[in-house]
Amino acid sequence: MPELFVTNFNRNFTGVSATAANVIRQQAQRHDLRLVGHPLPGCPEPISLREARALSRKPPEGRSFSIWHVRRNTEMRAAIWARDVLRLPIRIVFTSAAQRRHSALPRWLIGRMDAVVATTEAAAGYVPHVRAVVPHGVDCALFHPAGDRAAAWAALGYGGELGIATVGRIRPEKGTDLFVEAMLELLPQVPGATALVVGRAAREHEGFLRDLKRRIAAVGLEKRILFPGEIPAARLPALMRALSLVVQLPRYEGYGMVPLEGMASAVPFVGSGAGYYRAFSAQGRCGTVVPVDAAAQAGQAALDLLQPARHTETARAAREVAEASFSARAEADGIEAVYRELWQGPGA
Repeated sequence: MPELFVTNFNRNFTGVSATAANVIRQQAQRHDLRLVGHPLPGCPEPISLREARALSRKPPEGRSFSIWHVRRNTEMRAAIWARDVLRLPIRIVFTSAAQRRHSALPRWLIGRMDAVVATTEAAAGYVPHVRAVVPHGVDCALFHPAGDRAAAWAALGYGGELGIATVGRIRPEKGTDLFVEAMLELLPQVPGATALVVGRAAREHEGFLRDLKRRIAAVGLEKRILFPGEIPAARLPALMRALSLVVQLPRYEGYGMVPLEGMASAVPFVGSGAGYYRAFSAQGRCGTVVPVDAAAQAGQAALDLLQPARHTETARAAREVAEASFSARAEADGIEAVYRELWQGPGA
């Protein structure tokens, strides 16, 4: 019987999906693992929830229970039902990244987990049953530097000599408007740069998106600030290594993987004082963190990082820090310690 089940109930590829996939690719080398729900790039073919329940009726050989690792409310509910109603021999591990108080339902669900892995010390302060603080890691094999960044950018066909991007849902919380404002200041000073807003707007944010496009058109930059939409996960590494700069300016972020994906690709970043960006920056070696809502400062920071000598230095440091401190392998190691503690603890 499998010893580890990892759930992915969201058919959309989100930040949670990306962090889960990074770890699953590592864990699949260590465990008899089943992905439950929807597929993730580079991971085992998924099985259904019904199949996961059937395979969990008996514990795996040599263990008293299997582990279900969950990351969303729907996944916690399904795992609790399997353990407490169906009485399956499982234990539930939840990864928590939110750096704010959860609402009532998630608090109730998290309180029934057997173990919680928090991604930061701040996140650990909002949840019970924390067994370890394990930062998310990036797959440094999948995300790697380009042999020739200029050629990689040219091959994408967006135009210009270099690329700058923000990646994520198009909405105020993610600071898409702040990115646009920063680019309106920056691009006239960097004639060869093209900026990308990578992501999609939900229906309730379509008016927000239209307003952004009107602002861009009003100053004649609609051919240099582009909206290519959501890019499939399989194509994201090629985009990342072609960029010269990542700019993420959220007003709130639980953790934030995009700067790490850029760093592993030898791409420095400008980020707001949200998520875990200050830790990523390694005291400014890999990028620059500006205050939240500081678009003008972000534009200036981007201009500074694009200066050739500074860019070469920070790009090299970004890859080094990603490999040394924020790899998916290191994250898998930290989670593995939590699994061992459960399997070897009382009642195991």
